[in-house]
Amino acid sequence: MLFTASMVSTLAFAEPTIEVQTSDNQIKALESIWITGKIADVSQYKPVKLRIIGPDGALVFAPQVAISDNGEFRKLLNPPVPRFDVGKYIVTASHDDIKVVAKTQFTVIYQDIPRNPTAQSIESGIIVEKESKIKSGISMSAESENGSDIIKIKGNTSYSGTDITLIVKSPTGNLITIDQVTPGINGDFEVEIKIGGPMWKEDGMYTVTTNQGALSEYKKSIQVEINEGVVVPEFGVVASLVLAISIISIIIVSAKSRLVIPSRY
Repeated sequence: MLFTASMVSTLAFAEPTIEVQTSDNQIKALESIWITGKIADVSQYKPVKLRIIGPDGALVFAPQVAISDNGEFRKLLNPPVPRFDVGKYIVTASHDDIKVVAKTQFTVIYQDIPRNPTAQSIESGIIVEKESKIKSGISMSAESENGSDIIKIKGNTSYSGTDITLIVKSPTGNLITIDQVTPGINGDFEVEIKIGGPMWKEDGMYTVTTNQGALSEYKKSIQVEINEGVVVPEFGVVASLVLAISIISIIIVSAKSRLVIPSRY
């Protein structure tokens, strides 16, 4: 009886554990890699937080991964655009209920990028798609309220097997942010982009590009106008024009109402 009580006490105070590993120790720059692991004695409704640090020390990916019923988690990392940089990558896995952080690493070796039939060129700041034998499988749109600092990107892809990488560039072509989203079973995806701060100080058209596939076989771009750190909807110019016409009409009507025609004797 005493032995049973002791066992219950020990189990009640079991320390949470977490471990992480990769499917390969070394991959080529255009290859994908699985990040897998196992976690125990934590709240399963809270996700595992993965962080992948590149050879230059910059954060490359930061996905949150759901925990299965048996405590396992997994995430497929597709190469960013245009490919993984050569060097060593550090992978860490953490959870809100654990103070310990699990850690592993993998190495990327050089690989040439083959000619991409869906390559795009930029002419006069406007993205022009070249003719391609591969039909784009991604559609997307941007939604935002006038003066909002949130851009909602919604879309659909005909291939739901891999993650979609979103890249935002400023009007002058500077890289602003990179995000990653996993499409649903039907290919639908949605992500919110927070704007504001020193990275968004330029006024003008920001380009949001989605890439999917090891060679970015599926690619789509849209543009969103940002002014003074907030979104400018497409109807903003039209609304201003209507307002200007209304003001002019009021002035004309007012002028006519004050017109006095002298009587003839």
